Amino acid sequence: MKPTERHNLFQSTNGLPPSVGIGLKPKHYDAVLAEHHSPAGPSWLEVHPQNYFGDGGPPHRWLTAIAEFFPLSFHSVGLSLGSADGVNRIDLEKIAALCDRYDPASVSDHLSFSGSAHDRFADLLPVPYTYASLDHFAAQIGRVQDRLQRRMLIENPSRYLAYQGDEMSEVEFIERLIGKSGCGLIFDINNVEVSSKNLNFSAESYIDAIDPDWVGEMHLAGHATEQHESGPLLIDDHGSAVTDYTWRLFERFIARSGPKPVLIEWDTDVPEYARLMAEAQKAQAIMDGLQTGRTPTVPVNDHALVI
Repeated sequence: MKPTERHNLFQSTNGLPPSVGIGLKPKHYDAVLAEHHSPAGPSWLEVHPQNYFGDGGPPHRWLTAIAEFFPLSFHSVGLSLGSADGVNRIDLEKIAALCDRYDPASVSDHLSFSGSAHDRFADLLPVPYTYASLDHFAAQIGRVQDRLQRRMLIENPSRYLAYQGDEMSEVEFIERLIGKSGCGLIFDINNVEVSSKNLNFSAESYIDAIDPDWVGEMHLAGHATEQHESGPLLIDDHGSAVTDYTWRLFERFIARSGPKPVLIEWDTDVPEYARLMAEAQKAQAIMDGLQTGRTPTVPVNDHALVI
């Protein structure tokens, strides 16, 4: 049986509604629960499972209450699928236990590595786009999917350098990875902007090359810009509002794909709940406008979206 056929037997990770969610942060627990019946609230919530690896305490009391009303997406940051010594087994077992406990609609990690045989790193580091790396990464996804009995999603990375020995483009690597492993894609549009400007390739061509059928979830975020002698360097810090350019790239893809589950990702300098939901409403307005045949106009400031 081919990987794509075998993993189609697993629980799908595409169970999120095709609408907008937010990352769940402790400062927003009260506000999220207060809006669980409100159409103005988020449709679903993303959590980093590593933040819930303890067996109990306030984090689990809050998450248990919130999970009664909202679908959850588990977005892991620690499986380190690209590490030479393989997937982080400790994290995998803890995520498996959390899946049994909360039954999330989606489970995902990154096209990256974050550890070696001797250490673990605080960054999501890029993998080389070679056939050997492809085989290794697909095998690690297979281990995760077999353990969880779920199809997982893999997020395209933000990159600052490219490997000299790459044998294929990022999009080709993703396409082959999906074919070999049966996984799906988290399509992070901000990461496309970051990588395209750092590595000088066409973001529009990248967007147009992604098959909508691969995409189980999308991410929208902001980034920082550092000025260097060689020019600006974009840093994927998830610490600001979505840029106008990322909004335009998102609209370009959604016009072709139709509505998808979309996350507003804001992990540092986390704003107040109302500011976060204003970003979510922009994303929803774009999808709603395209569905009804109206053309959304993405703002160039913090004013409301006009459609």
